[in-house]
Amino acid sequence: MSDLKDLYQEVILDHCKAPRNFREMEAPDKSADGRNPLCGDQLTLFVKMDGDKVQDVCFVGNGCAISKASASMMTGAVKGKSIQKVQELFNLFHDMVTARSPAEASAEGLGKLAVFSGVCEFPVRVKCASLSWHTLQAALKDEGTCSTE
Repeated sequence: MSDLKDLYQEVILDHCKAPRNFREMEAPDKSADGRNPLCGDQLTLFVKMDGDKVQDVCFVGNGCAISKASASMMTGAVKGKSIQKVQELFNLFHDMVTARSPAEASAEGLGKLAVFSGVCEFPVRVKCASLSWHTLQAALKDEGTCSTE
């Protein structure tokens, strides 16, 4: 199990040091600002839609390794997906990181996002891991802002 945790840490650090889709978008169809006042994480998420599908998504901002890595991996996971599929991924991810124990944290259906399954062991980090997901929800609903207070 230690090897798996080490691999997960490496993936998270890689996405933190070199986040994917880390850029501003010109003329997005939707956007939202997210912040986690507990640890200072903040991001702006930009979305370009093609009908009911997320054609492109990117972000800018500052935050801890978990927050930035989660945003990086989330943007890759939702590109090309319908709003319904994005909602399903959100629900699976949220259920995984808010589980009471790693044994309850089902990563089934999440692919590479399973690297965040251990977050449930650290309740204060759940908001870091889920900030980008809640911000995406706010953008898709045209709410404009999201706070994990």
